[in-house]
Amino acid sequence: MKLFQKILIGFVLGAILGAIWGPGIVWIKPVGTIFLNLLKMLIIPLIFSTLVVGVASIAEPKKLGRVAGKTIMYYLITTGIAIIIGLLVGNIIQPGAGMNLVLEGVAQEAAKTPSLVDTIVNLIPTNPIGAMAQGTVLQVIVFALFFGYAMTKAGEKGKAVLKFFEGFAEAMYKLTGTVMGFAPYGVFALIAVTVGAQGLAVLIPFAKLIFAVYFGIIIHEVVVYSGMVSIIGKMSPGKFFKGISEASLLAFTTASSSATLPVTMRASQENLGVSPTISSFVLPLGATVNMDGTAMYQGICALFVAQAYGIHLGLGGQLTVLLTALLASIGTAGVPGAGLVMLTMVLTSVGLPLEGVALIAGVDRILDMARTSCNVTGDAACAVVVAKTEGELVEVKK
Repeated sequence: MKLFQKILIGFVLGAILGAIWGPGIVWIKPVGTIFLNLLKMLIIPLIFSTLVVGVASIAEPKKLGRVAGKTIMYYLITTGIAIIIGLLVGNIIQPGAGMNLVLEGVAQEAAKTPSLVDTIVNLIPTNPIGAMAQGTVLQVIVFALFFGYAMTKAGEKGKAVLKFFEGFAEAMYKLTGTVMGFAPYGVFALIAVTVGAQGLAVLIPFAKLIFAVYFGIIIHEVVVYSGMVSIIGKMSPGKFFKGISEASLLAFTTASSSATLPVTMRASQENLGVSPTISSFVLPLGATVNMDGTAMYQGICALFVAQAYGIHLGLGGQLTVLLTALLASIGTAGVPGAGLVMLTMVLTSVGLPLEGVALIAGVDRILDMARTSCNVTGDAACAVVVAKTEGELVEVKK
């Protein structure tokens, strides 16, 4: 039985047990926590070693700039499309219509989000080791890029260091495979606790919102990602979605792009044929700055809040949502709970009540699972597209 089939079985059984047992299922939570900790254990050493090897493998500055440019352009375009789809779905389904909520008291203050300038300044670590210890992924990525480039300029001595990191990266891939053997049990525990704690009753008042977000994400994946990988990547959508399925399902369960990164890298290389050079650069970057699913969620949730409070959000307001969500998807990428932080920023930009955040927070975990899965799938689609345009996509027969 393949790993993704085992994970799917664990997911379904966990959901059933959680629904039957209810909140008391919390006793199984440590199993899920251990699995998450194992995944988190891999993140920093895997990102650093693979990025260093990836940059050193590209070596040629022109190629490095070309790959970076394609990656960032792809992420910006697909994120913009995701927000537009979210606004269209929100206008058609009207998830907040009929709630007729009334504002009480003064709106809470918006969560502070870093400005674009602060985001750029904070990319450079003053202490790379400290950044690794604190898990500041963007700073680790930047240091790895500089270190990998410098290694190519160090001649023969640099090659000795590169050989060490190639071995280190290979060891991390093997360790990832070992940890993934535990995935079905971790997924079982995580989903059981989520369903047990949330229950099915909490979904009823927000069923339209949940449906709108999931529907929008399905449209984005089926239309945008399928189109990208088939037209540019010359790969059948069926092969793509099957190849990335275990990473997408794991992202759905953990609601963490970073925690899923080791699996996304392995699936992209082994199932989709993306070269280690491209996947080592594109995927760690995507795990921190590509937020298609989250950006779409912003558009739908902004309309949900407006409709719930009976506030008309016209074309100008929706364009503001589009621009704000696009910028916020970059500026808050490294913030824990980025989805809700971004939402406060988007609501503030168009003058919507921040009490709406508290409404959505109740079902945010259910929405977070879908948008994270979309984010991870988008990262893999980008890797396929960039690899194909660079001539580094090989045919995998499975």
